[in-house]
Amino acid sequence: MKKAFMDKDFMLKNETAKHLFHDFAEDMPIIDYHCHIPPREIYEDRRYNNIAEVWLGGRSADGTYFGDHYKWRVMRSAGIPENVVTGDADPYEKFVAFAGALELAIGNPMYHWSNYELKKYFGINEPLTVDNAREIWDKTSDMLQHDPNLSVRGIIRQSNVKYVGTTDDPIDTLEWHEKLAEIKDLGFMVRPSFRPDKAINITKAGWKDYIGKLGASVGRELTSAQDVCDALNERIDFFKAHGCVASDHGIDYIMFREGTDEQADAAFKKAMAGEKLTVEEAEIFQTKVLVSLAKKYHKENIVMEIHYSCTRDNNKRMFRIEGPDTGFDMIAKSTCGDQMAQLFSHLDETNELPKTIVFSLDHNDFNQITTCLGCFQSDEVPGKMQLGAAWWFLDTRDGMEEQLRALGNLGLLGTFVGMLTDSRSFLSYTRHDYFRRIMCNVIGQWVEDGEYPDHDASLKKIVQGICFNNANRYFGLNIQ
Repeated sequence: MKKAFMDKDFMLKNETAKHLFHDFAEDMPIIDYHCHIPPREIYEDRRYNNIAEVWLGGRSADGTYFGDHYKWRVMRSAGIPENVVTGDADPYEKFVAFAGALELAIGNPMYHWSNYELKKYFGINEPLTVDNAREIWDKTSDMLQHDPNLSVRGIIRQSNVKYVGTTDDPIDTLEWHEKLAEIKDLGFMVRPSFRPDKAINITKAGWKDYIGKLGASVGRELTSAQDVCDALNERIDFFKAHGCVASDHGIDYIMFREGTDEQADAAFKKAMAGEKLTVEEAEIFQTKVLVSLAKKYHKENIVMEIHYSCTRDNNKRMFRIEGPDTGFDMIAKSTCGDQMAQLFSHLDETNELPKTIVFSLDHNDFNQITTCLGCFQSDEVPGKMQLGAAWWFLDTRDGMEEQLRALGNLGLLGTFVGMLTDSRSFLSYTRHDYFRRIMCNVIGQWVEDGEYPDHDASLKKIVQGICFNNANRYFGLNIQ
C-alpha cells in the first residue's frame, strides 16, 4: 500500500519505531549545540519579509551576505544562473527558481527538509512546486511578517529549543550575547562557542592579519607561538565568562607533530615574514597551539569539537567572486587516524584530555574514529569521547543510519549526544525531528528483529538520552 507523503509516521517503517518516536522522542526539547546563526538576529528578534530571505539569503544585520549553501548547490545543479542563486535577482524570482529545482531533488534530504519546514511552521501540507509557488509565497510572506510565532525568537520557542550554541571567533566582542543574557524571559539559552581556526591555520591566506587582530583583542603585539597560545587562552577566559561550554575546530585534518618551542617560534616568525612554510613547520606550530587549547578546554570544562575531512573552495573562480562557505566544498579523504590517537594520548598522559566530539565528513572514517575514541574514555562523564553526528554532506538518511550503526557496533550508542543543525537558517530545527525519526526507525528495527529486547524502560532511556538528556549532561547545561 502506497504511503502518504510525509505523514505523521514519515520515516517510521515499523511499529516499534512509531512507538519510540511518538511516545518518547517527538516532544523532547532540543539542544542545538553547534550552529551558525547570528546572535544579533536573536537579540533583535528579526522578522523576515519573505521565505526567500529565510531559505536563500540576503543581507544580514551586519551587512554580510547570509544564506544556505545547501540550497544554492541544488539550484546550481538545476542550471539556474548565479545571479538568481546568490545575486541581486528579485526574491520571488529566486523562490520560484528554487521551487523548480526542488521538484527535481528526489532522494535529496533538501526535498524533505524544505517541505517539512513548510508543513511545521506554515501549516502547508502540499509539496512545493512551480505551480503553487505563488500561493505558498503569499501565505508564508504574510505569516513571516505578522505571526508572533514566526519572529526569530518565536521560531526558536515553538521549536522547543532550550539551548543554542553559536559559532564565534575568538576576537568577537560577544556584545550580542551580553545583550541576550540580560533578557530575563527569553525562554532558552544562547551561548558562544569558541572557533579559533583563523589562529591555527598558519598556511592560509589572511593568517598574518588575523594574528594582528588577535593581538589587538588582548592589548599587545604577538611575537611568538607562545604569545598566540596565551592570547587564545585569555580569550577563552572571556568566552567562559559569557557562558561558553564548547569550542569548535574546522580543520582540514587532525595534526600532531611534536617540536620544540624554538621550532614553533621559527615557524611563527617565518609565516609573519610572508614566507612559505613546509608541512612539517606548519604542523609543529599548529600542534603547539592545538595542544595548548585542548589543555585549557579541559581546565575550563569546555567541550572540544573537531570537524575535519573537507576540501574547501574548490572552484577558485567562484571563490574569488562569492568568497568562502558558498557551496564549493567537497568531502576529502584524510589519513590522520594515527595523528588523532597521538594527540589524544599526549593529552591523556597529563590527564588534560578534554571532552571531545570528532566529526568527519567522510563516512569511511566512522569505524576508525569510534575505535580510536574507545581508547580514551573515562569516568569523567559517560561517552566522554564522542563520534559526532552525521555532518554536512552526511546528514542524509544513509549518512545518519551509517553513523548510528558504527557507534552501535563499536561504541556505546546509548551515550550519544545526538543531532545538531550546523545551519545558518532559523527554520532548520526540523532536522532534529528528521534525525529522531531515522534514529527511532533504526532502533525499532533492531527490536523487531529480536536484536534488542522490547523493554520500554531501557528503550526510553536510550531514545530520550540521544534526543536531549545526554547532551544536557555532557555540556553541563542543567536544563530542567
